[in-house]
Amino acid sequence: MQSEGAGQGWPGRVTERTLADGRPVLYFDDRATPGEVHAAPDTRALPEAPHAGEVRFDVLTGEWVTIAGHRMNRTFLPSQADCPLCPTRDPAHPSEVPDSDYDVAVFANRFPSLAPLTVGPAAEGRPATLGPPDRPAHGHCDVVVFSSDHAASVVELPAERMRTVVEAWAQRTATHSADPRVAQVFVFENRGQEIGVTLTHPHGQVYAYPFVPPRSAQLVEQARKHRRATGGDLLRDVLAAERAEGRRVVLRGEHFTAYVPRAARWPVEVHLAPHRDVPDLAALGDAERAELAVVYQELLRRVDRFHPGVEQAPYIAGWHQAPTGPDRELGRLHLQLFSLLRAPGKLKYLAGSESGMGAWINDTTPERIADRLREVAS
Repeated sequence: MQSEGAGQGWPGRVTERTLADGRPVLYFDDRATPGEVHAAPDTRALPEAPHAGEVRFDVLTGEWVTIAGHRMNRTFLPSQADCPLCPTRDPAHPSEVPDSDYDVAVFANRFPSLAPLTVGPAAEGRPATLGPPDRPAHGHCDVVVFSSDHAASVVELPAERMRTVVEAWAQRTATHSADPRVAQVFVFENRGQEIGVTLTHPHGQVYAYPFVPPRSAQLVEQARKHRRATGGDLLRDVLAAERAEGRRVVLRGEHFTAYVPRAARWPVEVHLAPHRDVPDLAALGDAERAELAVVYQELLRRVDRFHPGVEQAPYIAGWHQAPTGPDRELGRLHLQLFSLLRAPGKLKYLAGSESGMGAWINDTTPERIADRLREVAS
């Protein structure tokens, strides 16, 4: 399957193929070219695609926990010759991407936390005190590979490529949101072994959950209270307040504003939000997607420059999108970008108070974070 111009002003093309075990792989080309492309077959002898694990309810917190024991032996820091995200240029070393070259590639994770293939419902019979029955961990886990260059980084991608990445995020969000068993889609990127990255090739991920995750559930509840009290939209009103005060704003664009949240938890943290009310990446217009590609890279550059002498800071960048179900109107698209590097060579560890009690302590102030992020602007 091939389609051109998925985004109205995006000049690229999407080609969908199938891996040896039936998982989909999609190629997003920066620009459409005549004729068939990415026709190389997956020649590996793979077992059947992985089935989902299960989700179990924690009656002490009211949260669902995904149990995915098959991920224990997933690929961990392979050599470049064995990297599963590189293109397949040597038949002796086939990868997850069968073609010999690509711009952006997206495929279903071979070691997923959530999967569309599920076995029947879990066994009944547990005491009611332990909560509702376990459920299959139905969902989707995509790997989004940003470049065929193993040594590239997101900040180094050409503008045209970053625009293609945004298109891939939006397309996968739309596709997975259409699954009636998906409650929320989360697009994110991890960088750095300090974060727990197991593959150094530049990539991100997309998780489509069968439940609304805890942070989103908290946000929805706060938004509901705010609407009852004021009639307003919490995330929109927070953005307006930050823009009006200006003290923690670090970037103002035509369509997006970036600011350090007033109660930032991390030693480096910044939020990026669209000016227009949109639920998710798929709802962004072409001009918004084009600006997003630029400002996203600019924020990553600033995080890299935050600490003198640090070339590449570890970070997590996650797009919080509205739930797909009844509470969709209470969500609003925004990015949370943070680094746990508190000083060169020193990490913020989630020790007793944070990990044990969920009570956060920040060793700096949001205003200092904002000052520094403005100082290191391009």
